[in-house]
Amino acid sequence: MVDMSTFRIALLYGTLMATILDMPGLAQWLSYPTPGVPKTPDGLPDLTASTPRTGDGRPDLSGLWMPQDTLRPSVDGIQLFTGLYADVGTGMKGGVPYQPWAAELVRKRKQDNHKDQPDGKCLPLSPVQLHTHPSAKRMVQTPGLLIILDERWTNFRLIYTDGRPLPVDPQPSWLGYSTAKWDGDTLEVRTNGLKDDTYLDYIGSTMTSTGKMTERFRRVNYGNLDVEITIDDPKAYTKPWTIFVRQSVMLDTDLLEGFCENEKDQTHMVGK
Repeated sequence: MVDMSTFRIALLYGTLMATILDMPGLAQWLSYPTPGVPKTPDGLPDLTASTPRTGDGRPDLSGLWMPQDTLRPSVDGIQLFTGLYADVGTGMKGGVPYQPWAAELVRKRKQDNHKDQPDGKCLPLSPVQLHTHPSAKRMVQTPGLLIILDERWTNFRLIYTDGRPLPVDPQPSWLGYSTAKWDGDTLEVRTNGLKDDTYLDYIGSTMTSTGKMTERFRRVNYGNLDVEITIDDPKAYTKPWTIFVRQSVMLDTDLLEGFCENEKDQTHMVGK
């Protein structure tokens, strides 16, 4: 399986060799300066500068983002969920409120060495897993639409802000159907129509097709984007629960073309 972090390490090495050998152009746009970055008095990027805004005064979520990989228990008193191999219950008081069958499903998946994890099978990830996956995400904010382009398998997600309602009886899909509206400086996104047995994390915390997800995007300042995610799925959980993810802006780089070729690994992905 191709790994994005491996891509970036290889390309950084390639960029270094290109510099040594005086062979410009190998890095493409991976070192192209990000325009409009606020600077400190000494000329460094000011990531704590005020949140950029669009022409209509809304916070501009546009930019290239990567989830923070933090081992701290919380940031500003908020429990963070982060990391490719994390589970949604990390640090959650009382743990995830699974229905008995959902708890048993997670137990069996752990026992089975996570062999059905979609990330290991080159399958699409849910919005929750994509928020924490260590791949770059470019957000493009336009009137009526927020587009999220994910480096992982060159994936895209569309969030409509044009006032349309969520579909009443949607055909279930990997990413579901998303609409959003502004609540002050926070973009509140509602999603339905996720397919049955959607993976929310690596260990296999699940979601059914009747469940709903609410995300609240808030760009804290120039360099940080907080995403609050609430899952409401009575079939799988005894009550709604919430996690938080913090994204950091990426400067002077761009998306890579991601792909997955897992035919060699697949034979080794077996349970006990």
